[in-house]
Amino acid sequence: MSDTVSEATQTGPSYGAWKTAVTVLQAASPPVIPEGAEVMTLLVQFPPGDPGTPPHRHSGPAFGYMLEGEMRFELEGEPERIIRAGETFWEPGGDIIHYQDGNNRTDSWSRFIVTMLCEPGKPMISLVDDAELAQRKDRRAPQSA
Repeated sequence: MSDTVSEATQTGPSYGAWKTAVTVLQAASPPVIPEGAEVMTLLVQFPPGDPGTPPHRHSGPAFGYMLEGEMRFELEGEPERIIRAGETFWEPGGDIIHYQDGNNRTDSWSRFIVTMLCEPGKPMISLVDDAELAQRKDRRAPQSA
């Protein structure tokens, strides 16, 4: 991305705020973007203490921004971490299991926006069954007590 801005001749008022109005919150290089990806942006809301979606995976990468509250976030091979309001997250999708996205708070809702690049013809989310979780347990990061 270039730091220079090309300015065309303007015919109306210009206030210049647009030059500093953008802040990059997240930049990532996902390993795979599905051919012909379909893009969707979702608002996800969990009530206080809700465990969130059961272990699952996405067919392509997902990029998110935490609007409110806190989320317990855990991907296969990575330790659990807490994502707080104003923070970003992403996951590569594909074969990686997403173990947790539940609300870490018992006194407030968690709300986040996520944009997913989905493989055409596949669901945006696929739950992982207990047999596969057991088969891949060696890929999960050690759990804290």
